[in-house]
Amino acid sequence: MLLRIDFQSETPIYLQLKNQIISGIACGELQPEESLPSVRQMAEDIGINLHTVNKGYNLLKDEGFVTIDRRKGAIINPIPIRKNDRSLSILNDELSNIIAEAYCFGISKEEFIGTCKKLYEKYEK
Repeated sequence: MLLRIDFQSETPIYLQLKNQIISGIACGELQPEESLPSVRQMAEDIGINLHTVNKGYNLLKDEGFVTIDRRKGAIINPIPIRKNDRSLSILNDELSNIIAEAYCFGISKEEFIGTCKKLYEKYEK
C-alpha cells in the first residue's frame, strides 16, 4: 500500500497515516493478519519522525484496527472490527463535524446522503 502524506495539509501527519491505513483496510489493500511495517521502517519510508508513526499506530490500536505485538509489530485485525461505545462515540464526533461543515456549505441532506452512499459503495466492492 502506498501512503501519500501531504506535508502542506492542516491535518496532522499521524492522522493522515491512521486514516490512510483505515482506508487500506476497508478497501482490501491491507488484509487481516497482515503486518504493517515497523515504526522505524514506516518513518524512514515516508520521511517522518518515528514518534509520529508510533502515535498513528497507537491510535489504530486504541480504535481496534490493529493489534500490536512486541515481536510481530502492528497486525491488521479482522473486519468487521468489533464496535464498542468508544468506536461509536468517535464515529459520532467525526460525523457530527462533517455534517456541520456540509450544512454550512449549503449542501442539502439529500446531497449529503447521496455522497455518503457513493463513498460507502466504494468499500463494499
